[in-house]
Amino acid sequence: METNNGFIVVVAESQHLKYVPAILKEIEESAKERGTGIAKRTASYLEEKINEGKAVMAFSPEGEWAGFCYIETWSNKTYVANSGLIVSRNFRKAGLARAIKEVIFNYSRTKYPDAKLFGLTTGLAVMKINSNLGYKPVTYSELTQDDVFWSGCKSCVNYEILMSKERKNCLCTAMLYNPNEITATEIKNSTKSENDQKLFSKFKKIKTMLWKK
Repeated sequence: METNNGFIVVVAESQHLKYVPAILKEIEESAKERGTGIAKRTASYLEEKINEGKAVMAFSPEGEWAGFCYIETWSNKTYVANSGLIVSRNFRKAGLARAIKEVIFNYSRTKYPDAKLFGLTTGLAVMKINSNLGYKPVTYSELTQDDVFWSGCKSCVNYEILMSKERKNCLCTAMLYNPNEITATEIKNSTKSENDQKLFSKFKKIKTMLWKK
């Protein structure tokens, strides 16, 4: 996908493994700058995601690495998370984060059409992007309860807070995209639109008949 600013966002492949060190460095420095918790990931973990076709990568028009995000599945693939979103400091404030999120969101929906997509974040920008994609704020109880997922929070500076609240709350905001709810809403809106159109057509016919009289 090519963005309005000329950036290219693609599904990551083996030839992109060389960018993993730069991605990890950017994630670490971003965590220090923000002073908030970001779960750490190892090089081997990100490499695994790339090799499995579960990551997207962004490049500048000149071919320089610009951003990254990957897919995680939980609870027998009934829950999906788009994690590790990072944009190189050289290309921030250019709308790239939104473009990456849109690509990986649509990619996730294609790979796992029946799964619920969720996320935990402290970033207001990410919350806004998620909201525009159809995510809604939810309680932690609506997320996957897979212990492996929550163990990934151990490297976060706020892990003790999470555990003290029995995984029911923390500093992150939980957001969820439920395809079943969205589909129901779309059907309802579609039906309403069809009914409105029929009513308008009927009104138009009556008006025409009155004018002829």
